[in-house]
Amino acid sequence: MVGKGFLFYLLTFLPLSVSAQVEVSDSIIMAIDSMYNAMPIDTTAVRDSLEQGTLTFVKDEKPLKVERDWNTWRPNPQRALWLALVIPGGGQIYNRKYWKLPIVYGGFVGCIYAMIWNNMMYKDYSQAYLDIMDDDPGTASYNKFLHLGRQITPANEERYKQIFKSRKDKYRRWRDLSFFCMIGIYAVSVIDAYVDAELSSFDISKDLSLKVRPTVINNKSSVNPLYATSLGVNCSINF
Repeated sequence: MVGKGFLFYLLTFLPLSVSAQVEVSDSIIMAIDSMYNAMPIDTTAVRDSLEQGTLTFVKDEKPLKVERDWNTWRPNPQRALWLALVIPGGGQIYNRKYWKLPIVYGGFVGCIYAMIWNNMMYKDYSQAYLDIMDDDPGTASYNKFLHLGRQITPANEERYKQIFKSRKDKYRRWRDLSFFCMIGIYAVSVIDAYVDAELSSFDISKDLSLKVRPTVINNKSSVNPLYATSLGVNCSINF
């Protein structure tokens, strides 16, 4: 009876446990396949590893960061243009033309200094002109512009009025010119950044040569056969 009961157990419950184990293994395989659907997986090998208890997962290593080769790098003209528009000199920095920065910023500093200086002189001469034009003797700021020992008298008053007026207008004109020069330097820096980025990918051959040789020119418009041809010089440039 014991042998029959043991045999009944083997025939009844053992297939159920084996099928349950297989179902669990299949569910694990399906989960793995859903997680790594982009990678081909050998399901037979995975099932054998699950049954033997030797299935292991290996974490993928991060790809190595590839350093940029600056010798083959080429700037983007549109990005260089926008950087130059937003930041003065930014296009030159993006194009890696650092030697142009002293020229750009030197031009900006020079124009700003000239604009401040001319504006100060314009205000001083403008005030001196206003003082010499009124009849108030207490307002005499024009005296600081006179040479030592010089005084304004009715005899030379008109001449000094013309001098102060002309100098006032001159410094105002120079102040405005300094401002426009600064705008011009800004525009040139933007154009330079864009053109420099465009020319970075322009292929120029190392064989730069100029060839000058005589040639015969056909004059098709001439009826006289003596003047049908003429000698000339042909210049050709290889680049």
